[in-house]
Amino acid sequence: MSFIIHHKYLPTQSFTKQSLFLPRFVLLACKRDMGSTPAELPCEDVADNRSGVGGGISDVYGEDLATLDQLVTPWVTSVASGYSLMRDPRYNKGLAFTDKERDAHYLTGLLPPVVISQEVQERKLMHNLRQYTVPLQRYMALMDLQERNERLFYKLLIDNVEELLPVVYTPTVGEACQKYGSIFRKPQGLYISLNEKGKILEVLKNWPQRGIQVIVVTDGERILGLGDLGCQGMGIPVGKLSLYTALGGIRPSACLPITIDVGTNNQKLLDDEFYIGLKQRRATGQEYAEFLHEFMCAVKQNYGEKVLVQFEDFANHNAFDLLSKYMDSHLVFNDDIQGTASVVLAGLIAAQKVLGKSLADHTFLFLGAGEAGTGIAELIALKISKETGAPIEETRKKIWLVDSKGLIVSSRKESLQHFKQPWAHEYEPVKDLIGAVNAIKPTVLIGTSGVGQTFTKEVVEAMATNNEKPLILALSNPTSQAECTAEQAYTWTKGRAIFGSGSPFDPVEYDGKTYLPGQANNCYIFPGLGLGLIMSGAIRVRDDMLLAASEALAAQVTEENFANGLIYPPFSNIREISANIAASVAATTYDLGLASNLPRAKDLVKFAESCMYSPVYRNYR
Repeated sequence: MSFIIHHKYLPTQSFTKQSLFLPRFVLLACKRDMGSTPAELPCEDVADNRSGVGGGISDVYGEDLATLDQLVTPWVTSVASGYSLMRDPRYNKGLAFTDKERDAHYLTGLLPPVVISQEVQERKLMHNLRQYTVPLQRYMALMDLQERNERLFYKLLIDNVEELLPVVYTPTVGEACQKYGSIFRKPQGLYISLNEKGKILEVLKNWPQRGIQVIVVTDGERILGLGDLGCQGMGIPVGKLSLYTALGGIRPSACLPITIDVGTNNQKLLDDEFYIGLKQRRATGQEYAEFLHEFMCAVKQNYGEKVLVQFEDFANHNAFDLLSKYMDSHLVFNDDIQGTASVVLAGLIAAQKVLGKSLADHTFLFLGAGEAGTGIAELIALKISKETGAPIEETRKKIWLVDSKGLIVSSRKESLQHFKQPWAHEYEPVKDLIGAVNAIKPTVLIGTSGVGQTFTKEVVEAMATNNEKPLILALSNPTSQAECTAEQAYTWTKGRAIFGSGSPFDPVEYDGKTYLPGQANNCYIFPGLGLGLIMSGAIRVRDDMLLAASEALAAQVTEENFANGLIYPPFSNIREISANIAASVAATTYDLGLASNLPRAKDLVKFAESCMYSPVYRNYR
């Protein structure tokens, strides 16, 4: 075996007589009789073969001389320099490399002579993005940028978060997942399929980064409101982790998106020649449980006790089971259940300042009794219980749920899934939503059904009849699945509704007044929550941390926001919001005795800000 290192500012270091000389900073290993070179050619002969197959290019790896049935070794350079530096997204700066950097790192001539700042690059890219009329084109352009210039991608996203958030996440990411097989260019994250059963730990070790702090994982069975997208659900973990970095300041190298591929029951995907996942029906039951258990054990073994695992877009039956099974042994968080609950509760807490009431004064009605609906309901009940001192079994009676079979009542209890049973109250059966609105007369109507246009005119007008200021939250994603639009809510209530949605809606003009719809977006919560867990060294997630996050978010809503009809603060200062949420979550973690990073910082907000990743270019030696 022969090695050589050569660099512009270092003498050539020869490790054997038969060292293989290559220019600049390259580390090569030349192996005899291993298939990397033809057996009849010694290493020095290969190095001297300057004619090569390509017309004067030295075939130092023996790739061109090897026959098709011979194995070749995929050699790579070990330190980013020259062409490899420009192709490494972590370090590439494009035209922002200075003249000194270009000379020191062999970039002279590989770039045009102009040197421009990161700010000019940002203005140019935003100008180009705005030329696209199709949102999916913007999404693809941003993903391409992330793959070639990581810091510029995050600089762009942080500085233009309100404009780009709907592109990198809902609603555009939903379309991207539906078409992921067709637009797939370069893999992002880890794909762990049933083929890897018994060796998941080995697969995790294939990931080049070791200091992982946050994993977002999906099995693709319930992507947004779009159903089973199988392996193509990878767009969700990738998008979520982009926001962990941009909004919460978690380093990109500490983030790992993972898709668990156990098959798909989507026949359209199974028949699609461009589908990128396993073409088989979903594994279920014991096979599924054993595979997920191996994954969770491997994660903890490879990355330690304090890695945060965020479950994303699992089907209801698996989502609740996984959270319940691993919440006491791992640092786990389900954004669909807990993140949605926390952000909705924050909006409800903030809205009480407008309504002049407490949460205990309200009656809540949900359309949708899945993981989002029941998760929100449970956190509301917990908050009311803490405020009033009443048992949670009593506070649950303020909350009613409607599923596909009608109002959930005690006469249905035996046929209900376990997570719905706490919400089966004594009442006569009611078959539909309008019947439930007229019977229960709720003050708050919350949609988590995943079915668009289910808050009909009749339903919304009934809410307006029963309430001076009806609170209506149409939370289903993407926009096409929202229970009603902002315009419908304001128009049908004659401008009296306090409205929030899961996906963004444009401002609405009604009766000479402009209404700004609030967006109950989980992006308010999970980045700050994650930062707070990491900076405190949390080992478990508890409901009190979610309550702390909700209260911190609600506290960020100003009187000016209320005057514009908003129950959430604008995204323009999301990093400040995330720092405050992180500080509140960290403080609760320390109070609960679940923090391992000691001693506790005196000013947790400043500490959170100091922990945040900056996308500004670094200078190179």
